[in-house]
Amino acid sequence: MNRKRDIRAGKTTGKERKLTRRDIIVFAFFLLLSFIFWYLNSLGKDLGTNIRYPLKYTNIPKDWKLSENMPEKVSLFLSGPGYSILQMKMSGRHAPLVIDFSKVNYRQVQNNKSADYYIVTSNLIPKFNSELKSECKVTAIKPDTLFLSVR
Repeated sequence: MNRKRDIRAGKTTGKERKLTRRDIIVFAFFLLLSFIFWYLNSLGKDLGTNIRYPLKYTNIPKDWKLSENMPEKVSLFLSGPGYSILQMKMSGRHAPLVIDFSKVNYRQVQNNKSADYYIVTSNLIPKFNSELKSECKVTAIKPDTLFLSVR
């Protein structure tokens, strides 16, 4: 009768516990292994992501003094093979993208008495694609407009 009580209570022996722990370790190992294979498989496909990239302004007209609130970084929305995107994200340091005022098309803000200008960043996408030298392509830039406050 005591024996039946032990079985009903669900008590396990030490040997059965070791099997359970071993099973959990084996399960966790194969779960990790399957995650690694899934991740490697997904890197082979085209992915999309965004990455913060620094900016550098060059050839600023002599009579201009840019305000301090000019953006130092922009968000680039990239699409391309997962390996290339991972490589760009893992590199950490990025050479700044150059906005050359002698080559960029900027316009003056309408109905504004001060000397404020703007640049539409979608016009910079081909230039940024050539500067990145990667299989990834820039599909969009945020902010979509850079406002230049000239003093």
